[in-house]
Order: sequence, then structure tokens, then C-alpha cells
Amino acid sequence: MTQTASSKLRPNSTPAAAAEELVAENQALRARMTYLLEQAERNHSIMTRHQAFDLEIVGAANFPELIGIIFRVLPVISELDSVTLTLLDEDADIREVMLKLDVVFEDFPGLIFVEEVEAMGLELAPRNAQAAAPRPQLGMYDARRHATAFPHPPAGLQSVALVPLLRNKRIIGSLNLGSCDPTRFTPSLGTDFIEHMASIIAICLENVISNEMLKYIGLTDSLTGVYNRRYIDRRLLEEIARARRQQYPISFMYIDIDHFKRVNDTVGHGGGDDVLREVSRRIKNELRSSDALARFGGEEFVVLLIDADLDSAAFVAERIRASVAGSMIVLSQELQLSVTVSIGVACLAPGEAEGDPAVVARTWVAQADARLYVAKENGRNRVISRDADSAAELRNVG
Repeated sequence: MTQTASSKLRPNSTPAAAAEELVAENQALRARMTYLLEQAERNHSIMTRHQAFDLEIVGAANFPELIGIIFRVLPVISELDSVTLTLLDEDADIREVMLKLDVVFEDFPGLIFVEEVEAMGLELAPRNAQAAAPRPQLGMYDARRHATAFPHPPAGLQSVALVPLLRNKRIIGSLNLGSCDPTRFTPSLGTDFIEHMASIIAICLENVISNEMLKYIGLTDSLTGVYNRRYIDRRLLEEIARARRQQYPISFMYIDIDHFKRVNDTVGHGGGDDVLREVSRRIKNELRSSDALARFGGEEFVVLLIDADLDSAAFVAERIRASVAGSMIVLSQELQLSVTVSIGVACLAPGEAEGDPAVVARTWVAQADARLYVAKENGRNRVISRDADSAAELRNVG
């Protein structure tokens, strides 16, 4: 005799009981199917969001844009409570270049720089060991062990993942993910997905940092390390437009080293280069981080001061003049040199920035240049900040 379905479910059960068991089993299967479908839809949604994220970071045009996307988008699409990024910057080159390019690090509190790989908190093989690249490290959050990766952890942080960022088996940083769910990151969890995400981020970081380095080189004077004329020409247009919108004054200095030909004739071009470097250093020491110093060429420097009226700019210019003239420039134990500068200052007051920014910039720079010429004609080693109509207006400190 053929065995019935009900007898398979429970021997000696009645037909009614067997039917109830079939209904219960069917409901359980349906619930399981519904759960699996929901998980599949959720995974598909996550995958779609991450694909969009990948496209967004690949399209980032510069360092701040890339970092901003990571910190703004990743916590949302991955449902994380904390995301930080540690970058290896052994000689502080990245930080120096980004500061030169006006990156405001305060805008990215989750961005961490370390000078040694060991400071990242990753579990690394001994330096001499022939080991594979480090893998993501998942587990419970430990305040002491993860202090570097999560300097400002959210309340209730439970589990974390430290994901190495690798380029050609070289560690360039670490993507640090945190959750208040203790089961989110466990050692048994597969890491293929987050490794793939980290590889995309690592490629984008390396590319954008390389591009920013090239940009920095293209906008920097190789001898003195300050900006070059190309940078300041671009910056002038930006600041004129910004000053017009926000209605604050900006000032411009034209600085020339006095009798620089004599310097080269006396100490040679190598000594002249040392003088240029030292003068640029002394000028920079008198400026704020928001100001911009550039070498226009030869022995000429210019300074752009943000939110500074004419009197303030003249005061800074006088400090610069005094700093350069105040002490000898030491070229060697046997050779010291006295150097002075002449400075012309012009201000663009609120309401004077109207019109074509390029035309405004040319007129403004020409005004500072003309005042520099007056300083030269009237004895050098002085600051001229107004179109002098009497000798009393000359800042003669000879």
C-alpha cells in the first residue's frame, strides 16, 4: 500500500492533524521564502547603492571632494555609525600639499594622518616576514586598541572593521568602519565585499593625491616653495569674486629685493638663491594662513591678504620690511649679507571690485606696482601704501 503524505509527517496521526502540519509547514516555507526575498532585495539595494558610490568617488575631481563623499555617503549606504579614514603620511607631504592647496582639514574630523604603519592599529606581520598583505580585522570595539582609528567614537560603539587600503601590496591607509550593532562585524564574517570597496577607495585616493601633487608642483615656485605667478593669477580672480559677494576688503603687496643684482654679483647665483629662499621665509612668517605669498619671478614677490584694509596691509608690509632688514642673512660661517626690500601696497575696498574680475585685477596689481616704483625711487627699504603727494607720506626708515 502506498504511504500517505500525512503518515510521512507523523505516524498514526489523524488526517486532520496531518493537514494542520502541512499547513504549518507550508506557512513556514512561505515565511522563509519571504525572508529570503527580502534579504535578496535588501542585498540588491545595498549593491546598487554601493555601485553608485563607486561611480561617485571615481568621479571626484579633487582631494576634498573625494574625502567628503566617503564621509557623507558611506555611513548612509552601509548603515554605519562611524566611518574614519587613516592615511599614511610618513614625511607629512600629503598634509603640506593639501594645506598649500587650501584644504581645510577641520572640515574632515574623521580624517587621520599617521607617520608610521604601526600607528594604524592593524595587525601586521613582522617586518622581515614573507607574509601576505594584511586582511581586514573585524571584531568587538576596544577603546584602547582602536583609539587611533576612532579618536571620537560615537556612544555605544560595539563592533568595528579595520580595512587596509593597499596599492601594489603597499599599505597607504586604513578604512575604519564602526557599528553600534555587536553582530555587525565579527571575525567569522566574510570580507570580500568590504575588501572590494577598500580597493576602489585606495585607487581613487592614490589617483587624486597624485593629481593634487602635480597641481601643487604646477602652482609652486620650485626654488622657494611658495606659490608661483600662475597660482596667484588664478587666486586673484577667485578672491575678487568672493570679496564682491561677501563685501570685505582685500589687499595686495608688490615686494622687490633691493639691489638684488649686487647680491648675485657678490655671492654668485647660488648665494642669490639662498637669499631668495630666506626672504620668502621671512615674508611668510609675517602672514596668516589665509594669506597667499607668491614669487612673481626674479627677485619679485607678491602677497594677497584676505579681509585686510589698506591700513592693516600697510602694517603687515612694515613688519615684513623690518623682518627682512632686521638681521643679516647667513650664507656660511664666513659670509653674512644685509638685504632690504621695497614694498608697494594697494587695497580693493568693498564696492571697488565691480566689473570684469580680470580687468579689476590688472588695475589693482598695477597700482601696487606703481607704489613699489615710488618706494624704489625714494630710497628703497620702505613701504608705500598711498599715492604720495608729499614726502611726509613716505615711510622712510632708511
